[in-house]
Amino acid sequence: MEIKLGFGSVPKPQYVFVSQEADHCWYMLSEDKKPIPIYEKALTGIISAIECHKKVETTFGETEKTDLHILADKPYIIRSGRDSYFSKSLLLSLDALTHEQLHQPLKIAVSPGDKKIVFCAIYDPITYQAIKINWDGHNEIDLPHLEQRVSQKINQIQKLEVSPNQELRAIIMAQTDTYLKQLGWNPEQGRRYLQQKYGKRSRRELNDRELVDFTMAIFELLCTQENRFMMSNLAG
Repeated sequence: MEIKLGFGSVPKPQYVFVSQEADHCWYMLSEDKKPIPIYEKALTGIISAIECHKKVETTFGETEKTDLHILADKPYIIRSGRDSYFSKSLLLSLDALTHEQLHQPLKIAVSPGDKKIVFCAIYDPITYQAIKINWDGHNEIDLPHLEQRVSQKINQIQKLEVSPNQELRAIIMAQTDTYLKQLGWNPEQGRRYLQQKYGKRSRRELNDRELVDFTMAIFELLCTQENRFMMSNLAG
């Protein structure tokens, strides 16, 4: 991620809100609090944290929300009502993910239901496969227990609060090793890419934002490569 010198906006996470409208299911807010529709149905990034039953003051009084933190081209926070269909399907999907999957970029997607209902689906961006969940009996979900289980799994894996930053960097570095191997790149190809994009010759020279940006960039290259391979097989 390029850092521009001079005046600019205040760096802060971008909140994304869930609401089914005629042609979109989520939106952002402008500086003057006006809705900005998001027409894309999926956000791809690395899950960094989750906050459950978070108390938030709104114009209608205090309410409880679920905040999912995503690292992508910038930090995002997907906010949904705690008791909403989106939040419950999100939690069920996160609960079904393995520890290995949580270390990798995932695609968080909105899926419109009847009337104003919006569901959440999580996909593997390479295989395009959705994480399967059991929606039967969702009305009887033990929500506090589910929230606790998912929070412990995500926040323990990412170790953002209790471990040195170097441990998180080591996890991301290991993931980039996997992607580079799958791409078939040799070390010199990787160094040339870093030099061209960041002016640096080693991943260890990247700052935190650049390392996340590099991870997402080579992941997108891998997705493109995998998709071309799948399409060529289908065409053949």
